[in-house]
Amino acid sequence: MISRVYRATLFALYQLCIVVGILAMPLAVAARQAGVTLPIHQVLGNVEDAYEAAQ
Repeated sequence: MISRVYRATLFALYQLCIVVGILAMPLAVAARQAGVTLPIHQVLGNVEDAYEAAQ
């Protein structure tokens, strides 16, 4: 039961990271033009790895 809740939580977190990444796209473009990169891809990769490991 706990693993089921854990997987569901990771899935929701993964989906939330994708939505945040999409919503932050204008900010990311502006930051890139200023020479700064946002680490959203690293966060998404870590959550994806955790979700796949839980399956």
